[in-house]
Amino acid sequence: MILLDGKATSNSIKEEIAAEVEKLKQQGKKVPHLAAVLVGEDGASQTYVNSKVKSCERVGFDSTLIKLPASTSEEELLKTIDDLNNNDNIDGYIVQLPLPDHIDENKVTLAVAPGKDVDGFHPENVGRMSLGLPTFLPATPNGIMEMLGRYNIETSGKNCVVIGRSNIVGTPMSILMSRNTNPGNATVTLVHSRTKNLAEITRRADIIIVALGKPKFLTADMVGEGTVVVDVGIHRIEDSTKKSGFRLVGDVDYENVAPKCSAISPVPGGVGPMTIASLLQNTLKAISLQH
Repeated sequence: MILLDGKATSNSIKEEIAAEVEKLKQQGKKVPHLAAVLVGEDGASQTYVNSKVKSCERVGFDSTLIKLPASTSEEELLKTIDDLNNNDNIDGYIVQLPLPDHIDENKVTLAVAPGKDVDGFHPENVGRMSLGLPTFLPATPNGIMEMLGRYNIETSGKNCVVIGRSNIVGTPMSILMSRNTNPGNATVTLVHSRTKNLAEITRRADIIIVALGKPKFLTADMVGEGTVVVDVGIHRIEDSTKKSGFRLVGDVDYENVAPKCSAISPVPGGVGPMTIASLLQNTLKAISLQH
Protein backbone atom coordinates (compact mmCIF):
# COMPACT_ATOMS: atom_id res chain seq x y z
CA MET A 1 0.00 0.00 0.00
CA ILE A 2 1.20 3.51 -0.88
CA LEU A 3 0.79 6.19 1.77
CA LEU A 4 -0.06 9.47 0.02
CA ASP A 5 2.13 11.65 2.22
CA GLY A 6 0.89 15.22 1.78
CA LYS A 7 3.42 16.60 4.24
CA ALA A 8 6.42 15.29 2.30
CA THR A 9 4.89 16.24 -1.06
CA SER A 10 4.04 19.77 0.09
CA ASN A 11 7.61 20.19 1.37
CA SER A 12 8.90 19.32 -2.11
CA ILE A 13 6.56 21.90 -3.67
CA LYS A 14 7.66 24.54 -1.14
CA GLU A 15 11.30 23.90 -2.05
CA GLU A 16 10.42 24.41 -5.73
CA ILE A 17 8.57 27.66 -4.93
CA ALA A 18 11.44 28.91 -2.73
CA ALA A 19 13.84 28.39 -5.66
CA GLU A 20 11.52 30.40 -7.94
CA VAL A 21 11.30 33.22 -5.37
CA GLU A 22 15.10 33.29 -5.11
CA LYS A 23 15.27 33.71 -8.92
CA LEU A 24 12.80 36.63 -8.71
CA LYS A 25 14.96 38.29 -6.03
CA GLN A 26 18.15 37.85 -8.07
CA GLN A 27 16.42 39.42 -11.08
CA GLY A 28 15.29 42.37 -8.94
CA LYS A 29 11.62 41.45 -9.43
CA LYS A 30 8.77 41.68 -6.96
CA VAL A 31 8.51 39.01 -4.26
CA PRO A 32 4.98 37.47 -3.98
CA HIS A 33 2.88 38.95 -1.16
CA LEU A 34 -0.01 36.90 0.28
CA ALA A 35 -2.53 38.40 2.71
CA ALA A 36 -5.05 36.56 4.90
CA VAL A 37 -8.15 38.00 6.55
CA LEU A 38 -9.34 36.25 9.70
CA VAL A 39 -12.67 37.29 11.23
CA GLY A 40 -13.40 36.04 14.76
CA GLU A 41 -11.71 33.60 17.13
CA ASP A 42 -12.38 30.19 15.56
CA GLY A 43 -9.54 27.95 16.81
CA ALA A 44 -9.24 25.75 13.73
CA SER A 45 -9.22 28.80 11.43
CA GLN A 46 -6.54 30.51 13.52
CA THR A 47 -4.33 27.40 13.41
CA TYR A 48 -4.81 27.10 9.64
CA VAL A 49 -4.07 30.79 8.94
CA ASN A 50 -0.96 30.72 11.17
CA SER A 51 0.27 27.71 9.19
CA LYS A 52 -0.19 29.68 5.96
CA VAL A 53 1.82 32.61 7.35
CA LYS A 54 4.66 30.26 8.42
CA SER A 55 4.64 28.67 4.97
CA CYS A 56 4.97 32.11 3.36
CA GLU A 57 8.05 32.81 5.48
CA ARG A 58 9.56 29.46 4.53
CA VAL A 59 9.33 30.05 0.76
CA GLY A 60 10.36 33.71 0.95
CA PHE A 61 6.96 35.35 0.35
CA ASP A 62 5.90 38.53 2.09
CA SER A 63 2.74 37.99 4.15
CA THR A 64 0.14 40.07 5.94
CA LEU A 65 -2.37 38.79 8.50
CA ILE A 66 -5.42 40.97 9.10
CA LYS A 67 -7.29 39.93 12.26
CA LEU A 68 -10.79 41.34 12.74
CA PRO A 69 -13.12 40.77 15.72
CA ALA A 70 -16.19 38.53 15.34
CA SER A 71 -18.32 41.67 15.76
CA THR A 72 -16.97 43.12 12.48
CA SER A 73 -19.88 44.19 10.29
CA GLU A 74 -20.33 42.96 6.73
CA GLU A 75 -19.80 46.54 5.54
CA GLU A 76 -16.48 46.80 7.43
CA LEU A 77 -15.25 43.49 5.99
CA LEU A 78 -16.21 44.55 2.45
CA LYS A 79 -14.25 47.79 2.99
CA THR A 80 -11.19 45.72 4.02
CA ILE A 81 -11.59 43.59 0.86
CA ASP A 82 -11.86 46.73 -1.30
CA ASP A 83 -8.63 48.04 0.23
CA LEU A 84 -6.87 44.75 -0.57
CA ASN A 85 -8.22 44.79 -4.14
CA ASN A 86 -6.66 48.23 -4.64
CA ASN A 87 -3.37 47.57 -2.85
CA ASP A 88 -0.78 46.97 -5.58
CA ASN A 89 1.64 45.49 -3.04
CA ILE A 90 -0.73 42.55 -2.32
CA ASP A 91 -0.62 39.93 -5.08
CA GLY A 92 -3.20 37.55 -3.65
CA TYR A 93 -5.30 37.14 -0.54
CA ILE A 94 -7.75 34.85 1.16
CA VAL A 95 -10.70 35.49 3.45
CA GLN A 96 -10.70 32.56 5.86
CA LEU A 97 -13.99 30.64 6.06
CA PRO A 98 -16.27 30.11 7.88
CA LEU A 99 -17.35 33.70 8.57
CA PRO A 100 -19.64 34.83 11.42
CA ASP A 101 -23.34 34.18 10.72
CA HIS A 102 -24.19 37.85 10.15
CA ILE A 103 -21.84 38.07 7.14
CA ASP A 104 -22.96 36.79 3.72
CA GLU A 105 -20.16 34.52 2.42
CA ASN A 106 -21.40 34.79 -1.18
CA LYS A 107 -21.26 38.58 -1.04
CA VAL A 108 -17.70 38.39 0.29
CA THR A 109 -16.63 35.88 -2.40
CA LEU A 110 -18.02 38.12 -5.15
CA ALA A 111 -16.21 41.16 -3.71
CA VAL A 112 -12.74 39.58 -4.02
CA ALA A 113 -10.95 40.71 -7.21
CA PRO A 114 -10.68 37.62 -9.47
CA GLY A 115 -7.01 38.44 -10.18
CA LYS A 116 -6.19 38.24 -6.45
CA ASP A 117 -8.52 35.32 -5.62
CA VAL A 118 -5.83 32.75 -4.80
CA ASP A 119 -8.47 30.53 -3.13
CA GLY A 120 -10.05 30.10 -6.59
CA PHE A 121 -13.60 30.69 -5.28
CA HIS A 122 -14.74 33.65 -7.42
CA PRO A 123 -17.32 32.69 -10.09
CA GLU A 124 -15.04 34.03 -12.82
CA ASN A 125 -12.24 31.68 -11.76
CA VAL A 126 -14.66 28.77 -11.29
CA GLY A 127 -15.97 29.39 -14.83
CA ARG A 128 -12.46 29.50 -16.29
CA MET A 129 -11.63 26.25 -14.47
CA SER A 130 -14.75 24.61 -15.95
CA LEU A 131 -13.64 25.64 -19.44
CA GLY A 132 -10.05 24.52 -18.89
CA LEU A 133 -8.69 28.08 -19.20
CA PRO A 134 -5.69 29.40 -17.21
CA THR A 135 -6.87 30.48 -13.76
CA PHE A 136 -6.47 30.03 -10.01
CA LEU A 137 -7.66 26.52 -9.19
CA PRO A 138 -9.39 25.90 -5.82
CA ALA A 139 -6.59 25.08 -3.38
CA THR A 140 -7.78 21.76 -1.94
CA PRO A 141 -8.86 20.09 -5.23
CA ASN A 142 -5.70 21.30 -6.95
CA GLY A 143 -3.60 20.02 -4.02
CA ILE A 144 -5.21 16.59 -4.46
CA MET A 145 -4.46 16.65 -8.21
CA GLU A 146 -0.82 17.52 -7.44
CA MET A 147 -0.60 14.65 -4.95
CA LEU A 148 -2.10 12.11 -7.38
CA GLY A 149 0.26 13.29 -10.12
CA ARG A 150 3.42 13.21 -8.02
CA TYR A 151 2.63 9.68 -6.77
CA ASN A 152 1.94 8.56 -10.37
CA ILE A 153 -1.57 7.38 -9.49
CA GLU A 154 -3.21 6.28 -12.75
CA THR A 155 -6.49 8.18 -13.21
CA SER A 156 -7.13 7.92 -16.96
CA GLY A 157 -10.19 5.78 -17.65
CA LYS A 158 -10.61 5.01 -13.96
CA ASN A 159 -13.96 5.05 -12.14
CA CYS A 160 -13.71 7.92 -9.65
CA VAL A 161 -16.36 8.58 -6.98
CA VAL A 162 -16.36 11.98 -5.26
CA ILE A 163 -18.38 12.02 -2.01
CA GLY A 164 -19.65 15.53 -1.23
CA ARG A 165 -20.77 18.35 -3.54
CA SER A 166 -19.51 21.53 -1.84
CA ASN A 167 -18.40 24.44 -4.01
CA ILE A 168 -15.02 24.40 -2.26
CA VAL A 169 -14.04 20.73 -2.74
CA GLY A 170 -16.54 18.20 -4.13
CA THR A 171 -17.89 19.99 -7.21
CA PRO A 172 -14.56 21.43 -8.47
CA MET A 173 -12.89 18.07 -7.71
CA SER A 174 -15.36 16.29 -9.99
CA ILE A 175 -14.61 18.79 -12.78
CA LEU A 176 -10.82 18.52 -12.47
CA MET A 177 -10.84 14.70 -12.40
CA SER A 178 -12.99 14.54 -15.54
CA ARG A 179 -10.92 17.01 -17.62
CA ASN A 180 -8.64 15.90 -20.46
CA THR A 181 -5.49 16.26 -18.35
CA ASN A 182 -3.02 14.12 -16.40
CA PRO A 183 -4.11 13.49 -13.69
CA GLY A 184 -7.66 13.49 -15.00
CA ASN A 185 -9.55 11.68 -17.76
CA ALA A 186 -11.47 9.73 -15.13
CA THR A 187 -15.13 8.74 -15.32
CA VAL A 188 -16.54 10.67 -12.38
CA THR A 189 -19.60 10.00 -10.23
CA LEU A 190 -20.51 12.78 -7.76
CA VAL A 191 -22.49 11.42 -4.80
CA HIS A 192 -24.01 13.17 -1.79
CA SER A 193 -26.44 12.86 1.12
CA ARG A 194 -29.40 12.11 -1.18
CA THR A 195 -27.65 9.40 -3.20
CA LYS A 196 -29.34 5.99 -3.00
CA ASN A 197 -27.34 2.75 -2.73
CA LEU A 198 -24.18 4.72 -1.99
CA ALA A 199 -22.13 1.71 -0.87
CA GLU A 200 -22.89 -0.11 -4.16
CA ILE A 201 -21.46 2.86 -6.07
CA THR A 202 -18.34 3.27 -3.93
CA ARG A 203 -17.53 -0.47 -4.03
CA ARG A 204 -17.20 -0.22 -7.83
CA ALA A 205 -14.83 2.76 -7.64
CA ASP A 206 -11.13 2.68 -8.52
CA ILE A 207 -10.63 6.05 -6.77
CA ILE A 208 -12.71 7.51 -3.92
CA ILE A 209 -12.32 11.13 -2.81
CA VAL A 210 -14.22 11.77 0.45
CA ALA A 211 -15.17 15.36 1.29
CA LEU A 212 -18.41 14.98 3.23
CA GLY A 213 -17.49 16.40 6.63
CA LYS A 214 -18.58 13.37 8.67
CA PRO A 215 -16.04 11.56 10.88
CA LYS A 216 -15.16 8.03 9.71
CA PHE A 217 -18.03 8.05 7.18
CA LEU A 218 -16.31 5.77 4.65
CA THR A 219 -16.14 2.29 6.15
CA ALA A 220 -14.39 -0.86 4.97
CA ASP A 221 -17.57 -2.44 3.59
CA MET A 222 -17.93 0.53 1.19
CA VAL A 223 -14.51 -0.02 -0.43
CA GLY A 224 -13.33 -2.61 -2.94
CA GLU A 225 -9.87 -4.22 -2.92
CA GLY A 226 -7.08 -2.09 -4.42
CA THR A 227 -8.96 1.21 -4.28
CA VAL A 228 -7.19 4.59 -4.06
CA VAL A 229 -8.75 6.66 -1.23
CA VAL A 230 -8.22 10.39 -0.64
CA ASP A 231 -9.55 11.72 2.69
CA VAL A 232 -10.35 15.45 2.74
CA GLY A 233 -12.09 15.56 6.14
CA ILE A 234 -10.54 16.60 9.44
CA HIS A 235 -12.30 16.39 12.82
CA ARG A 236 -11.32 16.72 16.47
CA ILE A 237 -12.42 13.70 18.50
CA GLU A 238 -12.16 13.67 22.30
CA ASP A 239 -9.37 11.35 23.48
CA SER A 240 -8.30 11.35 27.13
CA THR A 241 -5.14 9.38 26.28
CA LYS A 242 -3.77 12.38 24.35
CA LYS A 243 -2.04 15.30 26.02
CA SER A 244 -4.20 17.70 24.00
CA GLY A 245 -7.38 15.88 25.03
CA PHE A 246 -8.30 15.12 21.43
CA ARG A 247 -7.11 13.37 18.28
CA LEU A 248 -7.64 14.16 14.63
CA VAL A 249 -9.60 11.85 12.32
CA GLY A 250 -10.84 12.17 8.76
CA ASP A 251 -13.96 11.24 6.81
CA VAL A 252 -12.49 7.74 6.38
CA ASP A 253 -12.37 4.93 8.96
CA TYR A 254 -8.64 4.74 8.29
CA GLU A 255 -7.65 1.72 10.39
CA ASN A 256 -10.19 -0.57 8.71
CA VAL A 257 -10.16 0.93 5.21
CA ALA A 258 -6.39 1.23 4.69
CA PRO A 259 -5.69 -2.55 4.45
CA LYS A 260 -8.00 -2.75 1.40
CA CYS A 261 -6.36 0.18 -0.44
CA SER A 262 -3.60 0.36 -3.03
CA ALA A 263 -3.02 3.96 -1.87
CA ILE A 264 -4.55 6.16 0.83
CA SER A 265 -4.00 9.65 2.29
CA PRO A 266 -3.74 9.92 6.10
CA VAL A 267 -5.31 12.46 8.46
CA PRO A 268 -3.49 14.50 9.54
CA GLY A 269 -0.61 14.83 7.07
CA GLY A 270 -2.48 14.16 3.84
CA VAL A 271 -4.64 16.70 2.02
CA GLY A 272 -4.22 19.54 4.56
CA PRO A 273 -0.56 20.36 3.77
CA MET A 274 -1.31 20.07 0.04
CA THR A 275 -4.01 22.75 0.32
CA ILE A 276 -1.46 25.22 1.70
CA ALA A 277 1.11 24.27 -0.97
CA SER A 278 -1.50 24.85 -3.66
CA LEU A 279 -2.33 28.27 -2.19
CA LEU A 280 1.36 29.21 -2.42
CA GLN A 281 1.43 28.01 -6.06
CA ASN A 282 -1.54 30.25 -6.85
CA THR A 283 0.17 33.24 -5.20
CA LEU A 284 3.30 32.66 -7.30
CA LYS A 285 1.05 32.43 -10.36
CA ALA A 286 -0.54 35.78 -9.39
CA ILE A 287 2.84 37.48 -9.82
CA SER A 288 3.09 36.38 -13.45
CA LEU A 289 -0.52 37.40 -14.13
CA GLN A 290 -0.16 40.88 -12.62
CA HIS A 291 3.44 41.85 -13.36
